[in-house]
Order: sequence, then C-alpha cells, then structure tokens
Amino acid sequence: MSAVIFLRHAKSDWNAGTDDDLSRPLAERGRRAATAVGSFLAEAGHVPNLALCSPATRARQTLDLAVAAGNWTCPIETADELYYGSVDHMVALACRRQVPVLMLVGHEPTMSSALGYLTGADLRMPTGAIARVKLNLDNSGELEWLIPPRLLTDR
Repeated sequence: MSAVIFLRHAKSDWNAGTDDDLSRPLAERGRRAATAVGSFLAEAGHVPNLALCSPATRARQTLDLAVAAGNWTCPIETADELYYGSVDHMVALACRRQVPVLMLVGHEPTMSSALGYLTGADLRMPTGAIARVKLNLDNSGELEWLIPPRLLTDR
C-alpha cells in the first residue's frame, strides 16, 4: 500500500431523535461536506482503491455521498474496528490491506490519534475532514495533505 486517506464522518444530526450512537444520521451540513469531499477526491485524482467504513450510520452516509458525488467504483467494506477499535486496531487494519490507496472512514478521537501515530505530528481532524498519508516501508507515514470541509464547500 502506498497511501491511506483518512475521512472523518461529516457533521451528524444530534437532533435526529435517536438515542443510539450507531444510528445517528448526517445533518444537512454534513451531507454537503461529504458530497464536496467526494467531488474533490475525484477531480484531484485521489480516489481510493478500497474503502473501509465504520458501521455507524453517519460514517456510511458520509462515504456513500462521497462515492456518489465522485462517481467512484472502489469496493466498500464495513470494519467494526473503525467504530469499536483503538489506534492500534486501526493501524493494523490499514497495514493488512494490500491496495495502492486505502480509505478509512471513522470517528474521533481515533482518526486524529491514528493520523498522529503514523506521521508523528499532533493533528486534529474536524468532522468531514480528509487527510492523505504516504506510507513508508516501516509503517510510518508522511502527511501529504489535511483538508477541512469548509475549504471545499461554500457553507
């Protein structure tokens, strides 16, 4: 694998009327951000070869909207480690996959912590943000970019 794209789920709707964290959907602002991210990745030529997604509704909606907006054709798999797991679980999951560009769609604080673990930097991923890390042979990485959704949408 040459790179990992981290995608933190977009803004969720805390007023959706669900008490179950797994079932919380995206807010309208989150839908716009996810669509913008998908278009950006396609236009920039950074479509992943495989996307692994948390089982949470808001994460899957983020990914589905991005895929539709960018017209991607990559396979998508649900990975419980992206909701229930630790940084170690997330890094191990990424390192097991042998694809040129892997996308991980998940949650805080694990997304920022895994990004920091790979790059050695203290980084924060806001909701809907995307980051690309070029992986080295020793499973360390170099941050290529980190883009908050506000740079891709006109709010």
